[in-house]
Amino acid sequence: MRSIGSRVLEHIRESCPTVPHRVIAAQVEMTPDAFSRALNDKRAFSSIELARLADHLGADVHWLITGEPDPHRLVVAARHDFDHQTGQRAVPGREADDEVLQSIALAYRQAYPDPCHQPDLPDSPAKIAVALGEDFVRPFAARLEGHLGVDVVRVTGLSTAYSFTIGGHRVIALPITGNWFRDNWSLAHELGHHVLGHHDQGLSNAEWDGHEAAANAFAADLLLPRETLAAVDWEAVGAGELAEMVWRCGVSTDALARRLKAVNSYVPDLVREWAGYATQRLLRRHWVSESGVDEITLRMDEATQRRIPLALQHAHIEAIAAGRLGKGTLAWLLGVDPEALEVDTPSVPEVDVDDLAEALGL
Repeated sequence: MRSIGSRVLEHIRESCPTVPHRVIAAQVEMTPDAFSRALNDKRAFSSIELARLADHLGADVHWLITGEPDPHRLVVAARHDFDHQTGQRAVPGREADDEVLQSIALAYRQAYPDPCHQPDLPDSPAKIAVALGEDFVRPFAARLEGHLGVDVVRVTGLSTAYSFTIGGHRVIALPITGNWFRDNWSLAHELGHHVLGHHDQGLSNAEWDGHEAAANAFAADLLLPRETLAAVDWEAVGAGELAEMVWRCGVSTDALARRLKAVNSYVPDLVREWAGYATQRLLRRHWVSESGVDEITLRMDEATQRRIPLALQHAHIEAIAAGRLGKGTLAWLLGVDPEALEVDTPSVPEVDVDDLAEALGL
């Protein structure tokens, strides 16, 4: 059985092989001799020494101790902003987003203290599309939860979309934007991170760029499959047909133009023209709902609403009723004042005043 000392040594060899052990020892407030003996199992690392080592080396302290990754550790993949002029990717709001992400992670840890194991996701966009079912982009979030077991959270305070796994639960977190088309692309992109296993630690910038490009390609293949685009006679398409395709695929005109450029090496004139405007403009002028209901506004309105998976809410309500949790986290999830939240709480038994006085010797 491998020891803690051997795991610490393994991580040092992988993360900082050229740094002398005496330097690392000093940085975690150990003497060189004590550090050497601990690495060679001649003495045990103290808990504070392991915590300092994990922090200094960027290691998972749970793994250092047990040899297993911490199922509750939060490791995220984010949808990066991409500058098409410079080719640079960035997440400008990451530091501010961390507090929100940690709050979401806390909600999962509290609701599900025991890690779960979920089956593997289908391994390609085509298989994912089959699993989600026809016309999945309209109820995209609900299909992800119901058909694939991927939770979707939409809250204020995030600058971009994120995905992560916490305690075995796959989660996608979205910012509130009011943009249904952006939400769809973000869901497909973050789903790609889940399918492709991109929630790794300690990646270089080049590796993250590769992951982002792969997730974006996954989203494109899921929402705008090559065979769907190939079946269209783009020179004969009118504005009404274009609007119908944009609505059915759940993408923006700009996303469609970029995909056609990548697949066909050119962008049809009509698509190029409408890609210069907001997608809403095309839809308002040329798309007609068969139901007679203003579905465009309904979809955009939905993208402005806070969204918390019902199963997560139910788990919190049950824990509150059992007295295991307070109302604070659930209130944060729902965006309400804890005092205004009406949920079952454990009843407090009535105490007879005379009995209480007697017990206290009064």
